[in-house]
Amino acid sequence: MKIKLGLIILTLTLFGFQTDTFRESQRKFPRVREAYKTKEVNLNELLQQNNIIRNQLKIYLRAFKQEQQIELWGKNKSEEKYKLIKIYGVCESSGGIGPKRKQGDLQVPEGYYHINRFNPYSNFYLSLGINYPNPSDRILGSKTNLGGDIFIHGNCVTVGCLPITDDKIMELYIFCIEAKNNGQSKIPVTIFPAKLSQQKYSALLSEYPNDKDKKGLWTDLKKGYDLFNETKTLPTIGFLNSGRYSVSK
Repeated sequence: MKIKLGLIILTLTLFGFQTDTFRESQRKFPRVREAYKTKEVNLNELLQQNNIIRNQLKIYLRAFKQEQQIELWGKNKSEEKYKLIKIYGVCESSGGIGPKRKQGDLQVPEGYYHINRFNPYSNFYLSLGINYPNPSDRILGSKTNLGGDIFIHGNCVTVGCLPITDDKIMELYIFCIEAKNNGQSKIPVTIFPAKLSQQKYSALLSEYPNDKDKKGLWTDLKKGYDLFNETKTLPTIGFLNSGRYSVSK
């Protein structure tokens, strides 16, 4: 009996970390604890205003380069349609409109992505990693050096990332923690050159009439932009052998 009890205690000691929720594991870091201390009341109020239950939260992020904005959308797991929760201003930018195709071009990527990393000890306070390069980027970008390490982060400097200040990243970071803690393994992030109204979309195509890369990408992004605006549900995204996206309901 004593041997069995000892084995149980040893097992709990060795593997106890597995019982931590994602939120608990993140809260072990001082900056994350400070973010909850500073922004948890805001988070709860925003969820309440939108009739979203905290332990049912799922989120979606849309970024617009020309407008320098990141939209936070959310919903309950049981619901289909997302609601706009908040808009964060991007405080600094680099590069121009158009996709990122290689290391050192200073471009912010454009396309369909998701959050793939949480960095609670970032050089830019807190940061949320974006899975650039995605399969499309790997086909259409540089074959030798695509670059990487694209984040939504704090501070207000960038060489291809989306900085929103330390104050704002605290709030957005804990929204993402809550969603992941609820089982959302991938938090979608779509990065657009601009808000793709028909007028803006037509103007962009006219500005780059011979740039097949930009025009193809923007056509695919326009489909997703329109579908989400019409339905407030996420389109289904796939990757074609050409590097283009398939976008459908």
